[in-house]
Amino acid sequence: MARTGARNCLTDVEGLWLGHHTDLVHHCGVTAIVAPEGAVGGVDVRGSAPGTRETDLLAPHNLVERVNAVLLCGGSVYGLAAADGAVGWLAERGWGFPLTESQVAPIVPAACLFDLGRGPRYVPPTGPDWGRAACAAAGPGPVALGTVGAGTGALAGGIKGGLGSASEVMDNGLTAAACVAVNSLGAVIDPASGLPWELRQEIDGEFGPGARRAVEPPAPAAGQAGANTTLAVVATDAILTKAQAQKLAQMAHDGLGRAIRPAHTMFDGDTVFCLATGRKPLPGEGGFFGVGQAEAINQLGRAVADCLSRAITRAVVSATSLGGMTAFRDLPPRQA
Repeated sequence: MARTGARNCLTDVEGLWLGHHTDLVHHCGVTAIVAPEGAVGGVDVRGSAPGTRETDLLAPHNLVERVNAVLLCGGSVYGLAAADGAVGWLAERGWGFPLTESQVAPIVPAACLFDLGRGPRYVPPTGPDWGRAACAAAGPGPVALGTVGAGTGALAGGIKGGLGSASEVMDNGLTAAACVAVNSLGAVIDPASGLPWELRQEIDGEFGPGARRAVEPPAPAAGQAGANTTLAVVATDAILTKAQAQKLAQMAHDGLGRAIRPAHTMFDGDTVFCLATGRKPLPGEGGFFGVGQAEAINQLGRAVADCLSRAITRAVVSATSLGGMTAFRDLPPRQA
């Protein structure tokens, strides 16, 4: 029987903090995932309209092994400026890639989603201050879900999107988790049933009773170039290489594809980061072929995909209506 961590959140992975900056006036925000001691990182980009920063350094053949934070940014290309504030905040604490004379270069990969035009100003007043604020708000405890952080101005298949998170404690003792900002072209709601596609993945009533209320979803929205994107971070407390972290990011996209249909479209920039905090050894013998550890990666891949699927559903059922975007909870009941 699957079970969640104590907070059912990304912060169930020891060594990760999570925080938001939310601007409800301008319908935009930033979510920061901070690793005070660093974490091995990987990434997999499958949408055709991504906006990213420092993803190339996560390739397994490149030098830097560990990242200090990942930012999920509202505000489209303007929102990536929030990473500058995160870099400054981390540098003040001496967290980063070591340089000469006690200086550091904080490693902050980031990705953005398109939420322009959803507030009173077409371009929200995002910038370095937002990234700094999100990092300052980050901590190891529980966090708010729904219309917060990078999910503030999100729209998912014509209804209000949002920010979600979920975790799983595996039978082998490892923890897997996900955090996601859902701003997809595709729908999270099955039009045939009026219920979330992945309702069956629920653990211990985590979606709430409202998730089982069949709703009448709006007609599918017409696609608009670059106007969507789902951003996620999956994580584990296992010791991983960069190549293994990249593989988990790839496998996590399975959960995205189950919970959002269609996913990875020409108008989405779907991006999944993976962070491994290295608190526990990966089960299984290494050996020449590493079959035992490969099986452990298989199990972790299944777990992060399931966590991402659940986090996507939690994002949408937790969201509240904002700026003309109607949340799942406020949709009319399905007509018999």
